[in-house]
Amino acid sequence: MGAQLRVYKRRIKSVTATKKITRAMEMIAASRIVKAQRRVAASEPYATELTRAVTAVAQGSGVQHWLTTEVERPTRAAVLLITSDRGLAGGYNSNAIKAADQLTNRLIGEGKEVVNYIVGSKGVAYYRFRERAVKQSWTGFTDEPSYADAKAVAAPLIEAIKADTGAKDGVDELHIVYTEFVSMMTQTPVDNRMLPLTFTKTAAESAEVIEGAIKRGGPEILPLYDFEPSAEDVLDALLPRYVESRIYNALLQAAASKHAATRRAMKSATDNAEDLIKSLTRLANAARQADITQEISEIVGGASALADANAGSDR
Repeated sequence: MGAQLRVYKRRIKSVTATKKITRAMEMIAASRIVKAQRRVAASEPYATELTRAVTAVAQGSGVQHWLTTEVERPTRAAVLLITSDRGLAGGYNSNAIKAADQLTNRLIGEGKEVVNYIVGSKGVAYYRFRERAVKQSWTGFTDEPSYADAKAVAAPLIEAIKADTGAKDGVDELHIVYTEFVSMMTQTPVDNRMLPLTFTKTAAESAEVIEGAIKRGGPEILPLYDFEPSAEDVLDALLPRYVESRIYNALLQAAASKHAATRRAMKSATDNAEDLIKSLTRLANAARQADITQEISEIVGGASALADANAGSDR
């Protein structure tokens, strides 16, 4: 039983070291979540006002712009999937990839060819392993994305939708799949169509607008603009910035979601390590008690045998 006790002690030592690592990773992820949330909050006012300006120009001018006009028969769609560069985040990456697969299947069912763009090493590795074509990928910045990173991602996507569908790189639609940060415990994969822009509201959105108008005492009035030289030129300048801001917000949301998923996964690993240490400690104590009992039994047995031997010699 001594050998078994040594095995338990080695396992307890190994699990204790793992617990220290997972605990440290949990604390690091928790600190990064706060920073990521602040960055998301800081980016929202710019994105909100830019969306408001684009909406006002597109609806107020009445121009038919290539980024706001639906193609009669779209044949090709670009899908931007945002994953992480690192793992240890539970089902974060697999859920985002699953949402992208569902979107891809839906687009193919509509008769559209899908062109894949991927952010994050995990998504790139997944598609490469399954030999799926990837038009372009970006890695190395998913934990702390910057606006420059979003701009680099947006540039080829904007060029693709600018090009004619008949061209080699041309697409009719641009979709994005990322994980939205709802709370510390909830992160939801979502897929949105970024381009062409649509300004129709759902019933829920309309109700929200009406409720907001009642609280403000009247409907929201969009700003009016004078265009120089033309509304088309204004939209040409605004819409790329709009795409960049949407991608930047998605990158920040995905980063916050990844850190939250890592924190939750590492906390679960730490709790499991604690339970395993307790279980191994009980087994080690039982093995130690068995060793002690065996030693006492051997001593008692030896003493009895010696006493019997001495008694026989006296006779």
